[in-house]
Amino acid sequence: MRKAQAKKLPLAPDGRFNDKLVTRFINNLMWDGKKSTAITIFYDAVDKVSKITNEDGYEVWKKALANITPAVEVRSRRIGGSTFQIPTEVRADRKTSLSIKWMIRYSRERNGRTMADKLANEIVAASKGEGASFKKKEDIHRMAEANKAFAHFKV
Repeated sequence: MRKAQAKKLPLAPDGRFNDKLVTRFINNLMWDGKKSTAITIFYDAVDKVSKITNEDGYEVWKKALANITPAVEVRSRRIGGSTFQIPTEVRADRKTSLSIKWMIRYSRERNGRTMADKLANEIVAASKGEGASFKKKEDIHRMAEANKAFAHFKV
């Protein structure tokens, strides 16, 4: 029998915005345990966003995350010797996790001088409904829509 699932440790809210989601984002942004570097990158990116858009950078970031949060995704399921892509709704914690990971991944792939610049540009693009992370969400939704016929195979 499987052991009990590990308890999720509560996150401390960040110092500037007092938001646990920001802490979660920073933890995903962090490389090699360098949290202070990740914090600096995030706050610099938010400041750059507010300079670019002349709006509150934190609100733009939240809007960008909301824009790239997926509602449905496809899961592979093997039935009778063939594999079907079955559209399923995404759990709430997985939604935020996917949107954070996509934003960071596509920020890293962007071209720019610093990571803060890249992240700021990706945040601005995602808040407008464009950019690579928004395209990823659209592709996943399109794939789920195309495989809607297999929805009756749900687990």
